[in-house]
Amino acid sequence: MGVEAGEVVAVLGDNGAGKSTLIKMISGVYKPDGGEILLEGRQMKMETPMDALAVGIETIYQDLALAENLNVSSNIFLGREKTRRSLGLFNVLDHEYMTEESKHVLDRLDIHIPSLKSTIRTLSGGQRQAVAISRSIYWDAKVLIMDEPTAALGIAEQKKVLALVNSLKSQGIGIIIISHQMYDVFEVADRIVVMRRGQKVAERLISETNPDEVVGLIVGSETVRK
Repeated sequence: MGVEAGEVVAVLGDNGAGKSTLIKMISGVYKPDGGEILLEGRQMKMETPMDALAVGIETIYQDLALAENLNVSSNIFLGREKTRRSLGLFNVLDHEYMTEESKHVLDRLDIHIPSLKSTIRTLSGGQRQAVAISRSIYWDAKVLIMDEPTAALGIAEQKKVLALVNSLKSQGIGIIIISHQMYDVFEVADRIVVMRRGQKVAERLISETNPDEVVGLIVGSETVRK
């Protein structure tokens, strides 16, 4: 499978189809025992998640990997904090720099959070998802992998997240979405890839398929067009 710049590819499949394993291989969590991962035509060898981050592959897992006791800007820089010298002796966190940079990326994505000093635990589900997306974009994601981005969100917040995905697509970012939400898939995806038992069994342009066919592909219906 592949994803182009400015394209959304939805990876679908029943539980145990191999979707999570696939994205963990792309993001450096698991080491593939075969095949190749290419980015902009160059073969990538990801031994760790940091290797994937270094080449612009960002992954937002369903749990978002946010620190609930930290504020917005601290989460955007989580693990990659900006420091400055203090008294010429010590490195301390540069909170002013991180706050300003966080404002810039939130403004770029038209994300409105009342205060960047708010801890993550005080934010809504949609706002948390927006912070996780902002973190990926700030660090120059070329490929963004999103695992169930609208799970456990209300309808209004689902729409906001989907609008944000469309915004990222218009900025030339390649996006891979893992989702069980058929509405989400047909709202934002350009292509779908269906997996079953660890293999890709079908690929369709979203404009050339429909939810009934996709469900048939997922469950292995014999009546589905091959």
